[in-house]
Amino acid sequence: MEHTTFARPTFDKLPSEKQERVLDAAIEEFSRWGYDKASINRMVGRLGIAKGSIFQYFGSKKNLYFHIFEYAVALIRRSLKGVKAETEGEDFFIRLAKSLRAGIYFIQRYPRIYQIYLKMLFQEDFPFRADLLRTIRLFSMDYLRPIVEEGIKRGELREDLDPEVAAFLLDAVLDRFLQAYCIAYMDSGLGLFQADAEVIHARIEDCVNIVRLGLASGDSPAGEPAA
Repeated sequence: MEHTTFARPTFDKLPSEKQERVLDAAIEEFSRWGYDKASINRMVGRLGIAKGSIFQYFGSKKNLYFHIFEYAVALIRRSLKGVKAETEGEDFFIRLAKSLRAGIYFIQRYPRIYQIYLKMLFQEDFPFRADLLRTIRLFSMDYLRPIVEEGIKRGELREDLDPEVAAFLLDAVLDRFLQAYCIAYMDSGLGLFQADAEVIHARIEDCVNIVRLGLASGDSPAGEPAA
């Protein structure tokens, strides 16, 4: 079980099996209802424990949510660390494709965690939402920027490329791709929504090839936008 700064010692001292049950109930509740509509009463009813126990473990509903957030970030960090290590020394575009596949695999393995992110992104309106989303975006940039810089250094990307801008654009592409896999109305006709492995692989290759080749035609004047 991942330790976070929002769990009290009373929670950390619980047997790991009970910690996992509490965590599972909280993830289920937040993934289905978001933050505002999530109910501690429903959580403890599912767990068969006293309502006061949750407050003994975390102090507040907000701290419980932050605990789940830090737990999710730790899972994502571990996943991306594995991808970065596994692809070290490989071509930039191979790394990009494998990063997308890792994102799909993460969603398949932790669908409710991703649903919490989507609710935060599209539906929620609570005071700390902006801070959490900013943390996610900065985390993604910290993953992508060094990969871009290595691609430039190895001559796989243009040497005049701004790593910050390139990472920003790639973050947008990856995030939107994963949304299309999970949300029907975000699919835009690509056939990505809940697609099988063959379709996902083909669409990843399509996206990576467009990034590889760029969008401008060969007739577009250098340094000027295509008409």
